[in-house]
Amino acid sequence: MRLTDFWERMEQAFGPAYAASVAADQAIPQLGSRTIEQAIRDGEETAVIWRAVCEAYPDRIPRQLW
Repeated sequence: MRLTDFWERMEQAFGPAYAASVAADQAIPQLGSRTIEQAIRDGEETAVIWRAVCEAYPDRIPRQLW
């Protein structure tokens, strides 16, 4: 998954402002308690990050985006 696709999905799920906040401020257990921004900086694949977001926020992510 390209990084631009990842951010498009984040914005669809959370809205632009909240997506940025989630990425910067929320430690996700499925990412080893890193934030999304930390995982991206660490070189984690965006598909892995997206799956972790889906698992962490199942009620926020529309099924068609999984």
